[in-house]
Amino acid sequence: MERLNVWAPRVLSLLRIIAALLFMQHGLMKVFHFPAAQPGSPDPLPTLLLVAAWLEIVGGALLALGLFTRPVAFILSGQMAVAYFLAHFSKGFWPALNGGEAAILFCFVFLYLAFAGPGELSIDAQVRKRP
Repeated sequence: MERLNVWAPRVLSLLRIIAALLFMQHGLMKVFHFPAAQPGSPDPLPTLLLVAAWLEIVGGALLALGLFTRPVAFILSGQMAVAYFLAHFSKGFWPALNGGEAAILFCFVFLYLAFAGPGELSIDAQVRKRP
């Protein structure tokens, strides 16, 4: 078990990076139609979705780099909570039926990162190490 504990900060970084890159895709699909247009996304985007898309792109990039991890993760966690209740909850209680599983998962992964921090492979960790 002790051998696994040594890897925990690196695996935390891996969780942060993968979650951030997956999250960024949603914004990139809304704004740049990359790697494809997001299914069901209106064109042009209403203001609320445009703000959400840029939060996904910029916030995802900052999280991937591990820069300002805690405040960015907290903001993105809140964004996903709002997104769940605005876009999914009205379609039914069960996330598997209302399409909200990703929003809930991102919400709680980001909430965890807000408390756990970025892990050792991050700009935040490098800045902390400087004398």
